[in-house]
Amino acid sequence: MSDTDLRTSSVIPTQATRPGRDVRVLVVGAGFSGIGAAVRLRQAGVREVLVLEKGPQLGGTWRENTYPGCACDVPSTLYSYSFTPDAAWSRVFAEQREIHAYLRATAERHGLGEVLRCGVRVDGARWDPVAGRWRLETSDGPYSAAVLVMATGPWHVPRHLDVPGVEEFTGPVIHTARWDQDVDLTGRRVAVVGTGASAVQLVPAIAPRAAAVHVFQRTAQWVLPKPDLSVPESVNQLLDRLPGSRNALRAGQYALQECFGFAFRHPRLARLLEAGARAHLRLAVRDRSLREALTPSYRLGCKRLLTSSTFYQAIAQPHVQLHPTAVTAVRGNELVGADGTSARADVLVTATGFRMGELPLARRLYGTGGRTLHDAWGGEPRAYLGTTVSGFPNLFLLLGPNLLGGSTSAITVLEAQLTYLTSALAHLDRWGYRALEVRPAAQAAHNEAVQEALRTTVYNSGGCTSYYFGPSGRNTFAWPWSTGRLIRQLSRIDPAAYAFHPPTGPAPLPATASLGDPARR
Repeated sequence: MSDTDLRTSSVIPTQATRPGRDVRVLVVGAGFSGIGAAVRLRQAGVREVLVLEKGPQLGGTWRENTYPGCACDVPSTLYSYSFTPDAAWSRVFAEQREIHAYLRATAERHGLGEVLRCGVRVDGARWDPVAGRWRLETSDGPYSAAVLVMATGPWHVPRHLDVPGVEEFTGPVIHTARWDQDVDLTGRRVAVVGTGASAVQLVPAIAPRAAAVHVFQRTAQWVLPKPDLSVPESVNQLLDRLPGSRNALRAGQYALQECFGFAFRHPRLARLLEAGARAHLRLAVRDRSLREALTPSYRLGCKRLLTSSTFYQAIAQPHVQLHPTAVTAVRGNELVGADGTSARADVLVTATGFRMGELPLARRLYGTGGRTLHDAWGGEPRAYLGTTVSGFPNLFLLLGPNLLGGSTSAITVLEAQLTYLTSALAHLDRWGYRALEVRPAAQAAHNEAVQEALRTTVYNSGGCTSYYFGPSGRNTFAWPWSTGRLIRQLSRIDPAAYAFHPPTGPAPLPATASLGDPARR
């Protein structure tokens, strides 16, 4: 497939041969995680793979987020699969349409049409200890699988504005993750609630055509410049002619991202980044009072790091007004802030992000003993290496708890997990087991180490609150070490951390003394 095809291809052809309802591995979700899982599993020789997607087509968050200005905040060559690195991206930071096209083209390139079923909603899943399989109920009837892979991702369930009167707003109310393309913002007064990752892209995109934009900011954000340049076709042609050039570029961007991660693990170094962010703000916003309102009071990196070279300029325009306050009520077409100020709007846009700690299906995913994943977590997700959960045999979470952060590409983390997944399946095949289940002690020890290491990072010590934290104040999102360490730890499973189910019974094998199978040591 040519680079042009990779960018513009949009349709997966219907395939005549499709797997049945009972498969070896079933993947829930067809975004970056689900498509990547299907490709890597098939490359590893797992032929019975099925991907169920509730939406009308693949794409995940890049299908659902279509708001103006939507783009990636990680360089395109790093925000792409290592097994499909040759996309000729048109920008350093690709926009939503191009990323979505890349996913569709990747699925076509690897022949996933025969394993992908769109428009199928998974309603629940239960582990069958007798059969050693997951039983799923879906909108398309029952399915079953020996291995269940949850690829729904953390950017899935929108967090809506929850204040009195919002249901009575007199105009359209749009969440950035559910953008209504039929609503024309031209010449209208638009209120934007939130100043996070979506808002810093949205506001500069809508400001030129809106009559007025009111931006409600509960907490100021650190924003660094975003070197988003177009990539000429001649540059892509040159990269195509130089063997290894795209991989070298990818490695260089990875190293740069790791520098940010090092600073986040050593908060004093984050002050150097803060100096750059302050300079960026000072150059873009001349009004002292507006600069003060846009300056955070916490360490850079404590919240998700934002990048934009146009947000501050947009905020400084005369018809754009910053309200440094949370919205506490809506009265007709008027938004009321906690500081008593108010603004009238024709359209209300909620750039309020996602419910990061809520895995879809957690309340309807039943493990051993009939316990749900939600009950096992007690409201705060935790897993072993962010991937497996005690009490849930043969369940793998992609981009699970405590794996991400503000310094690297989610695709790098995802591919490390896919290596772990294929390693686990190879171990089951090698020794003839039908299931593996992480030991409670191994999971607990890992999570204790994670929380202890997080204590001194900027994520925990930076003086802010963020979606990284659960209700009890426990950080359920961030990985406290380097990405290199994450890749090493996910390079293969440690059999000592697992109990293994034999071929003919639900009880896991105990650890015994043997130098053969590591699970029997």
